[in-house]
Amino acid sequence: MNKKATKKLLVTGGAGFIGSAVIRHIIQNTDDSVLNVDKLTYAGNLESLAEVSESECYQFAHLDICYREGLDKLFTEFQPDVVMHLAAESHVDRSISGPADFIETNIVGTYTLLEAARHYWNELPEDRKEAFRFHHISTDEVYGDLDGTDDLFTEETPYAPSSPYSASKASSDHLVRAWQRTYGIPTIVTNCSNNYGPCHFPEKLIPLVILNALEGKALPIYGKGDQIRDWLYVEDHARALYQVVTQGEIGETYNIGGHNEKRNLEVVETICDLLGELCPIADNPSAQHLGSYRDLITFVADRPGHDHRYAIDAAKIENELGWVPQETFESGIRKTVEWYLSNQKWVENVKSGAYQSWIDKNYGERN
Repeated sequence: MNKKATKKLLVTGGAGFIGSAVIRHIIQNTDDSVLNVDKLTYAGNLESLAEVSESECYQFAHLDICYREGLDKLFTEFQPDVVMHLAAESHVDRSISGPADFIETNIVGTYTLLEAARHYWNELPEDRKEAFRFHHISTDEVYGDLDGTDDLFTEETPYAPSSPYSASKASSDHLVRAWQRTYGIPTIVTNCSNNYGPCHFPEKLIPLVILNALEGKALPIYGKGDQIRDWLYVEDHARALYQVVTQGEIGETYNIGGHNEKRNLEVVETICDLLGELCPIADNPSAQHLGSYRDLITFVADRPGHDHRYAIDAAKIENELGWVPQETFESGIRKTVEWYLSNQKWVENVKSGAYQSWIDKNYGERN
């Protein structure tokens, strides 16, 4: 019996939080091959791929997606069947203080990648041309703010980005759709809600709260902490992305959400209570002066243009592709807290910056 043909996937931003989860999922659950293309900015961490980095199905290329000549070379050598584009600057606060990087990576980088992919795709034989996919991974933040408590983002919701980050992602979404409409390149777009889980760089809310609480530091919450987000466990998202790129329809958009709307304050309080159970204050020298981890909660001035509520209607991907999240917020957040408690070396390397030397240690000889 012949083995089923496998795919070759070029994944940009594969050393990032979501990208590394996608690559781990593909290497561990399929026979497909992956080329991880990552610039390795501050949030790119190859240690998050340590468990799959020795696989014969995994390769890494240290490259900025704005470098067209390098992209052309990778396309020619690797001959991908699929592009999954996750490389992006993604932190709203950083986009407010320094928007230029977001314009460069999210807009110029996406344009450059699209052009490299189009040039490569145009030269493919017809059967491979038809099978090729360019999957652009985006965010629900492009839709802006929801007014009521019952409204949901659908694939038809008009764009109304509020921050330099979300505006740059909205721009990249438009580019991808325009390249499909104008040039015919087979694209798919997904927009996801807030991700959380293992290997998350600790500037985002959930890992920041976990690590600050363990050190007995303040847990800063914007405004009153009443902002609502739909939380999606990153491994559920990785499954969804692979399902979309292998089963989704060209030219379509799929919203991916976790069905877990929570106020930010509720998220922080849940983490505090889990830490109280899994790492009791009596056993934590940094927190023994506290009555509860909740004592560390500190309200700070809200950030400019802060959207109040995001929530995804994921009916389309569920009905058309059969994907549903496997984790509730309760099960996912417990797994997340347990992961950070069990992976102190990863945490220490991120805090010290030592993770940035991982490429030299693990890839020096190979390069």
